[in-house]
Amino acid sequence: MLGKRLVILATVVAALMSVGLFLALLKVASLHRASSLRILPTDTILQQVQTLSELVTVKYTLQKVVVFEDPKYWAGIIPLGETRLTLLAQGVVKAGVDLSQLKRDDIHVANGSLTLTLPKPVVLESHLEERSTQVLDWHTGLLRTFDKDLEQNARREALLQISRTARQAGIEREAGERARTQLTNLLKLLGFERVEIQFRTTSPKGT
Repeated sequence: MLGKRLVILATVVAALMSVGLFLALLKVASLHRASSLRILPTDTILQQVQTLSELVTVKYTLQKVVVFEDPKYWAGIIPLGETRLTLLAQGVVKAGVDLSQLKRDDIHVANGSLTLTLPKPVVLESHLEERSTQVLDWHTGLLRTFDKDLEQNARREALLQISRTARQAGIEREAGERARTQLTNLLKLLGFERVEIQFRTTSPKGT
């Protein structure tokens, strides 16, 4: 009988100790969380955000068939033949925000709230994928010689069209929306209760 009582007593004591340990750990965690949440000075925030540099938030992969024609005439009247090249181009277009353009005046902190004005989202990079880009057809006119520059001209034209298509599809708008979401989450982790992100109406110089 005594042994049974001792077992029950030991179980109760162990339970109380477990509850006490749990409460102690909960208190320590809450104190650590409270001490880790801090409002950083504007200069520190600026430096931390700028370290992200070019924040690429959207990547489009597009294919485009380009037919590049180059007719030639002697004296502007007599046709010398037409050279035609058909190119299947696959390109990558990346868009986002150039955070290196941020200035101190773009950040405003007041009462736990932060307002951040970002540069206008732009296409940051575009290129053709060499492995997926190929010439489908090449025809040289009877009175024409081989034009080694024709393919390069076609590639440049294909890249221009791919970049234009990505912009028309809204890649820059989508990049802005994703940048707003990502930076809002990041800044709230730094302790800001409210974060408002807006964009400039003009593109950075040189874009």
